[in-house]
Amino acid sequence: MGGRVRSRREAKAALFEYMAIFYNRKRRHSSIGDRTPEQARIDMAAAMAA
Repeated sequence: MGGRVRSRREAKAALFEYMAIFYNRKRRHSSIGDRTPEQARIDMAAAMAA
């Protein structure tokens, strides 16, 4: 983001974008074996295809 937000709506949108894109997709989660959700989905799809 890098800068000031002009409204509460803009701040909420920026926070949602951060959480949806970085925090939930790229951050490693201990509950799924310290993998990212994307890695876990790829592993699950590979296991189902085998």
